Amino acid sequence: MTLDLKRIYFTLLLPAVAGFIAVFALQHFHPVDWKIPNIAPLIHPLVFIISVCFAVAFPILYRTVFANNRRHQTSTAEDDWLKFERNLLYIAMATPYVALIAQILRLPRFHLAGTIIMALYAVYYYYPSKKRIDYERRIFRVKA
Repeated sequence: MTLDLKRIYFTLLLPAVAGFIAVFALQHFHPVDWKIPNIAPLIHPLVFIISVCFAVAFPILYRTVFANNRRHQTSTAEDDWLKFERNLLYIAMATPYVALIAQILRLPRFHLAGTIIMALYAVYYYYPSKKRIDYERRIFRVKA
């Protein structure tokens, strides 16, 4: 179970990491002239807000809805809980891709840094470690 969640985690994370490496290499080592059209200044904070939503707000909302649906049950089926964990990973792992978009668009340093910090938070916090998985299983009273 933990192995399956880790496989999903890395499957979602590795393309974003490869994208960051490729974008960095193209921007700094290869004389590629990025013809990025001038984007409206409204887009800069919007990309940052989207990253905060995917890293913090949407996972909290999804967890709250899941917990609210289980509030009168004495236990949670393992299949339901695994589906919840997979969906939580899908939501949170969208944040590195938003950060990649911010890097490609060359957002101002403040918004780019905030977006990257949100991506790092999502990557760190939602890593399916054994300790975190055991904790969540206890909280939702998961039965095998």
